[in-house]
Amino acid sequence: MSRPSARLVRGSAVAVLLTQCLIAVTGATVRVTGSGLGCPTWPQCFPGSMVPVSHADIAPLHQAVEFGNRLLTWVVAAAALVCLLLAWRVRPARPRLRLLAGAVLIGVPVQAVIGGMTVLLDLLWWSVSLHFTASAVLIWLAGQLVKATREGDHPPRPVVTTGMRRVLVAACVAAAGMVLAGTLVTAAGPHAGDPATPRLPVAITLLTQVHGLFVMAYLCLLAVFGVWLRNAAPTRGLLRAYAAACLVVLAQGVLGSVQYAIGVPEALVVLHVAGATLVITTLSLLWGESRYRGPAPTTEPRESAETGERAPA
Repeated sequence: MSRPSARLVRGSAVAVLLTQCLIAVTGATVRVTGSGLGCPTWPQCFPGSMVPVSHADIAPLHQAVEFGNRLLTWVVAAAALVCLLLAWRVRPARPRLRLLAGAVLIGVPVQAVIGGMTVLLDLLWWSVSLHFTASAVLIWLAGQLVKATREGDHPPRPVVTTGMRRVLVAACVAAAGMVLAGTLVTAAGPHAGDPATPRLPVAITLLTQVHGLFVMAYLCLLAVFGVWLRNAAPTRGLLRAYAAACLVVLAQGVLGSVQYAIGVPEALVVLHVAGATLVITTLSLLWGESRYRGPAPTTEPRESAETGERAPA
C-alpha cells in the first residue's frame, strides 16, 4: 500500500478535531432539550434494546436526540481510528504524531464511559460537568494533533520569549478556569440535563461572576501577549493563531453576556458551547505555534512555505 500524503494525514486530523467539537455541541443539545435520559440506561438505550423503543414516559424527540448523540460517538471513534492508522503508515515514522492520534482514540471510549456514567447517575450536575471537561481535553489534544501534522519531531524550540511563554501558560490556566466555571454555571442553571435533576446548590449569579472574571483574565493575558508579540519576530502561523484566539473569545464573551441578559435561551446555550469549543481549539493551536519542531518530513518545500512556518532566528 502507498504511503498517505501529507494532505490526507492533515485532513484526517482536522476531521478528528471537527468531530470532537461536534459531539460537544450535540451533547449540549441533549442537555438543553432535556433529552439526557432519552435513553435511560447504558450501554443499552433501554433494558434489552440497544435502540430506542416506544415508551409512554419518554418523548420520541428526547429518544432521538439522545440516541443520535450516542451514534455520533461511532463517527468520532472512526475518525480517530482512521487518523491513527494513517499516522502509523507515515514514513519516516512520526512518534509524536502517533502518540497524539493514539491518545485521542483512547480518549473516545473513556469519554463514552463518562457519558454512560452520567446517564446511570441520572445526570447529576457534577457528572455532566465532568463530561464536558473530558471533551475539552480531547479538543485540546486534537488541536495539537492538527499542528503535529504540519511540523517535525525535533525537540521544541520556542519562537516567543520566556516572558511571553509564561503569559501563555497563565492564559491556558485562565482558560481552564473559564471552562470549568462555565460548566458550573450550567450545572446551577436550567439546562443542566433532565428537568427533574437536582442542580448545583450555588447561586448562579455568583458562578456567572466567577466565570466572567476568568474570561476577563484570559482577555487581559491575551492582550499582554499581543503587546509583546508586536516586538517579536512571529511566524505567520503564530499571528494567525493569535488573531483567531482573540476574535473567538471576544465573540464568545458577547454571546455569553447576551444569553445571560435575555434569560439563557436554549439556542444561545448551544451556540455558546460551540464557541467554547472554538476557544479551546484556537488556544491549543496558539500553544502549538509558540514552538517550532522543524519541518514535517513528508511535507514538500512549497507546502511548508504556505504554512508560514520557519525556524526562529
